Parts: sequence; structure tokens; C-alpha cells
Amino acid sequence: MGKPVNLNRYRKEKARTERKARADRNAVAFGRTKAEKEVVKLQQKKQKRDLDDHELDE
Repeated sequence: MGKPVNLNRYRKEKARTERKARADRNAVAFGRTKAEKEVVKLQQKKQKRDLDDHELDE
């Protein structure tokens, strides 16, 4: 007789690999790296600061 197997383990492992594959596809399609996000954030801060510096005081 063979060794009994836990079917829940295989089901969960299959679901986990499918979620990982989907996440990888989404990361390629939509994602940006953390460094890219940080660069954009810093650029936006600089643009806002430059705009505020040109504001006239009353």
C-alpha cells in the first residue's frame, strides 16, 4: 500500500502557485519598482515646492 497523501496540501499549493503567477503577470503589466515610485514621489514634491516658491505674497 502507498503512503497516504494530504489532498488539502496539494490543493492549497496549486492555488498558491496560481496566485503567484497572476501576481507576476500583474507586476509586469502594471507595476513599478520601489525605486521608480520614490523618484516620482520626489519629483512631485520638487514640483510642488517650486510652484509654491513662485507664489506672490500679499
